[in-house]
Amino acid sequence: MHLTLVHVHVKPESRDAFVEATRLNHEGSVQEPGNMRFDVLQEPDDSNHFILYEAYHDAEAAAAHKTTPHYLAWRETVAEMMAKPRQGVQYPALFPL
Repeated sequence: MHLTLVHVHVKPESRDAFVEATRLNHEGSVQEPGNMRFDVLQEPDDSNHFILYEAYHDAEAAAAHKTTPHYLAWRETVAEMMAKPRQGVQYPALFPL
């Protein structure tokens, strides 16, 4: 399993537009053949901080995600909404395998 947690800090005035763009990306991502989960989380103490929990079967499926029309549209749409650059951190999966 290939897991990435993407931390995104958005500008307060962009929060609603970011949520909508990310919903569209989520809907496309969960339809990808190699996708296991694509969760969108919002920090309770900072409503402008989001975490995208992306689980793919393998690194190839995760890489393929970054070539999809929904991801490319999301990346372009949200670029100016970021308060700072997003940070993707990969984690090794211990359980489940």
